[in-house]
Amino acid sequence: MNYLYYSCIILTFEIILKFKILNFINLTYKLFAYNIFNNYFFQGLKMATNYQQERSDGVRISDAWKFRGLKTVILENKNIRVLIISDKGADISSFVYKPTDTEFMFKTPWGIRNPSLTVPSTGDSASVWLDYYEGGWQTVIPHGGYPSEYFGADFGIHGDVNNIPWDAKIITDTPEICTIEFRGRSVRSPFEISRTISLKAEDSFLEIDQKVTNFAEEDLDIVWLEHVAIGGNFLSEKCTLTLPKCKILTHPEDVDKSSKLKPAFSGEWPMVDLKDGTKSDFRKIPGKSDRSLDMAYFTELNEGWYVIKNNDLNISWGLEFPKELFKYVWYWRNFGGGYGYPWYGRCYNAGLEPCTGWHNGGVEQAEKNGSAYSVKAGKTISAKIKAGVVLDYIEEKRNNPF
Repeated sequence: MNYLYYSCIILTFEIILKFKILNFINLTYKLFAYNIFNNYFFQGLKMATNYQQERSDGVRISDAWKFRGLKTVILENKNIRVLIISDKGADISSFVYKPTDTEFMFKTPWGIRNPSLTVPSTGDSASVWLDYYEGGWQTVIPHGGYPSEYFGADFGIHGDVNNIPWDAKIITDTPEICTIEFRGRSVRSPFEISRTISLKAEDSFLEIDQKVTNFAEEDLDIVWLEHVAIGGNFLSEKCTLTLPKCKILTHPEDVDKSSKLKPAFSGEWPMVDLKDGTKSDFRKIPGKSDRSLDMAYFTELNEGWYVIKNNDLNISWGLEFPKELFKYVWYWRNFGGGYGYPWYGRCYNAGLEPCTGWHNGGVEQAEKNGSAYSVKAGKTISAKIKAGVVLDYIEEKRNNPF
């Protein structure tokens, strides 16, 4: 009797175990099949690269790449190669002029970091953006500037669209022209931004068409900032800066203990007062040995462009923008200064950043000084920008590079 009883128990356990194993095998198979289906079908649809024509001449574009786990787009022709991190705000992380192997974009010492692989060690409203700042060029919406509250939402420095993935869609792929559209949505505000970038076969510059849409059912103020940081092996003390007729404003107070500009200065381009009583010519780019970190702003520009030229290389970086929208150009002068987090005196760059408002206190500050830009409910605003390499630029003529 006991033998039969225990035999039944053992048989029952064997049946249960067998059933669980079968279930486990079945579940494992389903998960495996799902991963295969997802990786090869959905990813194929998303990236649309399985049957893309490969070329070795003309303009080429590919979104089939990943860098440190982040989807990356490569756009190039015989003159330039541009890297755009689609999975991180569609940042332009690299812009290289091929004939001289010249990199125009500033790169932080820590480089590109994947926001999805790291948990911030603190919730500080400034450090989260800076921790993942790789340099290069970011489009900042709706809150360019220091942390503050935005219509009831807590915003860190420079908003929230630069650390999130954007969609990417190749629009045109021919040897004559390639065009790609990036699209992202703010997490804490009802704004969507699209960034359409085109490159032609013979050009050394990008044509960028950007649109910002307010999906709210109320009007909202913004500070739209094109956070362009020039550096790489292009920037040196041999560089000079050219702008159209404009006015210079310096930040109301020191931005760092290494700041040299006299706070709250206002005057005509190009001379600026320093704290020590001397003057500085903004046409000249200091070397890293200057050990300074300052903020200045250009306004009342009679045209929307600037050029920075390396006189040793005889090549320039130029940018054209609509001055009716971007009424200011922020000038972030990080010339070996900036002690302590995050720069620790290691960085050398010139940020020349078209913006709708000033200074860098965000929307709240812009509303106080009257420079906030209002976007009506359901409406879209747009900007066309050209940016890239300029050859044989003559500074004395002071002309639009494009």
